[in-house]
Amino acid sequence: MKIEIWSDYVCPFCYIGKKQLEKAIQDMGYDGQVELIYKSYQLDPTTPVDSNVTVYESLAKKYGMSLEKAQEMTEGVTARAKEVGLNYDFSDLMEENTLKAHRLVKWAEQQGDVTALVESLLHSHFIEGKRIGQDEVLLTIAEQVGLQREEVAKVLVADTFKDEVEADIQEGQQLGVRGVPFFVLNRKYGISGAQPQQVFEETLRKVAEEEGLQPKLTMAGSEDSGICTDDSCKF
Repeated sequence: MKIEIWSDYVCPFCYIGKKQLEKAIQDMGYDGQVELIYKSYQLDPTTPVDSNVTVYESLAKKYGMSLEKAQEMTEGVTARAKEVGLNYDFSDLMEENTLKAHRLVKWAEQQGDVTALVESLLHSHFIEGKRIGQDEVLLTIAEQVGLQREEVAKVLVADTFKDEVEADIQEGQQLGVRGVPFFVLNRKYGISGAQPQQVFEETLRKVAEEEGLQPKLTMAGSEDSGICTDDSCKF
């Protein structure tokens, strides 16, 4: 099963939706049978790289509201995040340009699995309030997940993988992606937004049935007690 995920690293619902999908895959026993492919999307590509605008200020300006109202606006998202085990903290968040983060992930895909990098980018932004649009922060994150700092530095100072990021965005638009997160399962089913857990599970079940996938058994109790193998019994 192949699941493509269009998301942005400053999208609060993208992190929530990612956790919901991962839990659905695990709860339904499809671990190891699902390939996750992360696709780029930028909510606001015009955000300055050196912006010092807080998320509250950004929301207030965008929606024409006070800072207090902007703060209240994030409280519902914070509560939703807690439902999936995420402790969001918007108080220190700054608006970020995510192009470099997306380019970094595109480069890292050529090195291997990017699961840890994607998780770290989202966690660093929403939980730790780090400036994921800044080179030094990205270098540290990349190094922590096992990537070579010197190689990452070369990627960040150049304009490499920008075309791949733009190609993802255009591809998403052709598929009808108008917001994120957006999940595409086997290029047949689409899920827009961080939908209720049941939606993810029902869609996974449909695809699994079509592909003939069997869920892994969830083992209960101890696996090494009261069992006889070919040459011995464990009491």
